[in-house]
Parts: sequence; structure tokens; C-alpha cells
Amino acid sequence: MRRLGRSGLTRPRALAYWSATALVTAELGVGGLWDVARIPYVRDLVTHLGYPPYFLVLLGCWKMLGAAALLAPGYALLKEWAYAGVLFTYSGAIVSHLATGYALGELAPLTAMTALTVVSWSLRPPSRRTHRAAAP
Repeated sequence: MRRLGRSGLTRPRALAYWSATALVTAELGVGGLWDVARIPYVRDLVTHLGYPPYFLVLLGCWKMLGAAALLAPGYALLKEWAYAGVLFTYSGAIVSHLATGYALGELAPLTAMTALTVVSWSLRPPSRRTHRAAAP
């Protein structure tokens, strides 16, 4: 397979990486805006899960900062922290839904977003990793 430019990724791997990353960052960006705006749907959901409404503003800011970190060139260590934060967010949401029995139908999208985050992390190019693999 042909490698693409400086990234060192093959075309299918690059497509999979950018597709997963685009979906994750889009959800983080839009979800973060919804959280900061405390739209009624999100506010009601978070309140029912047992979290205070002000938690949405904090979580929303973190989501938007995480999306920016994942898309920005460079800053490999910051990206690692962002991926960890995203996994904490999604896994915490899954556990919260399971613990309360609320909106169990939302487990599928939460699980899918968790999987997409893992796909994005595992397929990231060497330039976006903290420890770069040796050249073949």
C-alpha cells in the first residue's frame, strides 16, 4: 500500500483515522456547546442522572477543549490527555446510565462513541503520538 506524505499512514488507515476523529470531535464540539448552553434535553438528562446542572458548563468546556486538542497539529502529549478525558467522559456516562437505569437506549450511541475514540487513538499517525515508532 502506498503511504501518504509525512504522516506515514496508508490511505485506508488515514481514512479510518480521520473518519473516526471527525465523528468524535464533532460530537465533542456539538455536545460541548449543548452542555454550556444547558439546553433543556441535556439539563434534564444530567439532573436525572444525579449531577448538578452547573456540572454541564464544566463538562462542556472540557469537551470543546478536548475537540480542539485532538484536531490541532502537534501537541502529542496534550492529545493523549484529551483521549484519556474523552474515554473518562464516555465511560462515566455509560456507568451513570447503567447505575440509574435511565435512558438505557442511549447506551448504544455512548458505546459507539467510546469505540470510535479507541479507533481514533489507535490509528493516529506517528506525528500525533508521544512515542514515535521506529521507521521501517
